[in-house]
Amino acid sequence: MSWGTELWDQFDNLEKHTQWGIDVLEKYIKFVKERTEIELSYAKQLRNLSKKYQPKKNSKEEEEYRYTSTRAFLATLNEMNDYAGQHEVISENMTSLIIGELTRYVQELKQERKSHFHDGRKAQQHIETCWKQLEASKRRFERDCKEADRAQQYFEKMDADINVTKADVEKARQQAQLRHQMAEDSKAEYSSTLQKFNSEQHDHYYTHIPNIFQKIQEMEERRIVRIGESMKTFADVDRQVIPIIGKCLDEITKAAESVDHKNDSQMVIEAFKSGFEPPGDVDFEDFTQPMKRTVSESSLSNSRGDGKYEPKFGGKSKGKLWPFIKKNKSPKQQKEPLSHRFNEFMTSKPKIHCFRSLKRGGAGPEDFSNLPPEQRRKKLQQKVDELNKDIQKEMDQRDALTKMKDVYIKNPQMGDAASVDHRLSELEQNIEKLRLEVQKFEGWLADVEGRLPARTEQARRQSGLYEAQNTSAVNSCAQDRESPDGSYTEEQSQETEMKVPATDFDDEFDDEEPLPTIGTCKALYTFEGQNEGTISVAEGEMLYVIEEDKGDGWTRIRRNEDEEGYVPTSYVEVYLDKNAKDS
Repeated sequence: MSWGTELWDQFDNLEKHTQWGIDVLEKYIKFVKERTEIELSYAKQLRNLSKKYQPKKNSKEEEEYRYTSTRAFLATLNEMNDYAGQHEVISENMTSLIIGELTRYVQELKQERKSHFHDGRKAQQHIETCWKQLEASKRRFERDCKEADRAQQYFEKMDADINVTKADVEKARQQAQLRHQMAEDSKAEYSSTLQKFNSEQHDHYYTHIPNIFQKIQEMEERRIVRIGESMKTFADVDRQVIPIIGKCLDEITKAAESVDHKNDSQMVIEAFKSGFEPPGDVDFEDFTQPMKRTVSESSLSNSRGDGKYEPKFGGKSKGKLWPFIKKNKSPKQQKEPLSHRFNEFMTSKPKIHCFRSLKRGGAGPEDFSNLPPEQRRKKLQQKVDELNKDIQKEMDQRDALTKMKDVYIKNPQMGDAASVDHRLSELEQNIEKLRLEVQKFEGWLADVEGRLPARTEQARRQSGLYEAQNTSAVNSCAQDRESPDGSYTEEQSQETEMKVPATDFDDEFDDEEPLPTIGTCKALYTFEGQNEGTISVAEGEMLYVIEEDKGDGWTRIRRNEDEEGYVPTSYVEVYLDKNAKDS
């Protein structure tokens, strides 16, 4: 099966067919290109979708992702991001393995096709030229034969005529012979040209054209094979990412299977459990005879007057008698304007001594006494853990400086050993302060858990002054400890810290508002924040800016709700928000 023998007379059709083949190849390239654009668009939409539902940093949404169901959803979002990445891989591989390769091949194919059909047209023109030469030789032979016949007839006529001179007859005879000779020469030339044409025609239709058509056939077959291989690559590119996509789907399934409804229910209990007992029975109040009203000690209605803990939900919600019962207030208890209560708070000196120590900024008690017992225990435990980490960090710095000092002592040329004494002294003081803080918070924690440890002699000495200064304040609090309806309730707790009545004014200042973010920054270099107040960052890390450089070369940044500190300004590239710049 060869185009050269089977299609020897279909030059024009072959030219059209091969051009159609190139058009098909270019159409397929366009199809794959549009497919890659769809994959990129799909991947982009998936990434945007995943980003849209990711929890915002330093927001309430982050707290919601401690439940197994929301963690599974977060894992799904992350896997969808990886899923989108595989569609980007599909687009990239199709672009490089199919579009790029076929585009180059089409250019080569066009050049090859042009060369083959140029050779075919050249052979076609040559055979046409030979045919024209044959036709010219044939017409010349035909003309000479006719001229020879007319000359012969004229000679015979002159020879038969008795009136014609002998000289004229001889002349006619010579003319006839000349014409016959020219006819013979034309015949010989025609015969030679015919043989030559037949030879050229044979070579044209049995050698030259078959060879050219064979090359065109091979070119077309290579094109067909190439487009078939590209279609196979098209499928293979998809097939290569199927295992990774399958892993993404497996991880989503695994995350879904990790959802534990019992665990989530327990976490709700841990998050909102107050630690209070339900209120007891309400005593009968007989108004037929004057008597002093009393309230059950187990009722939450006296939680403000006797300094007991008051449940709060959401940070600033007011204390309630019970979630389903509204608390009636006496006229003295009606909420007054904030300015009046603030003035009363600032001028009421006897009651000031009853307040617990507050955090810097007046955001709430340092011992978290504004929280329910269970939540207070968690906060205290968290604070103890944080202080222990700080102690360990300070001790690591101290050990490192101690080793450095030993090196300086052994090799004085490397540095002055006395230069680190001041820093070592500061670290020792910091460690001692942190240990005292730990003891203080452990005492509050043990008080909450009902297992207050025996104090050491050092702790007694350190807290002696604190207790002496506040003894009178505690006693005065005990005298003023009355329930909202005016009855006195005895408090059995042996707390050594100062008590604060949970007033409505105190509710307004429960939460310490964090500094707002004024922009973002990107770490240009890695910085190991080993000093107090600094924070470690990794190169390329994105963080939030909460305070600009004030001229001292340091910028205050935040990583998340619990991690913030200072880094050298030269180590970060700051992008301030427009609103922050305008302000």
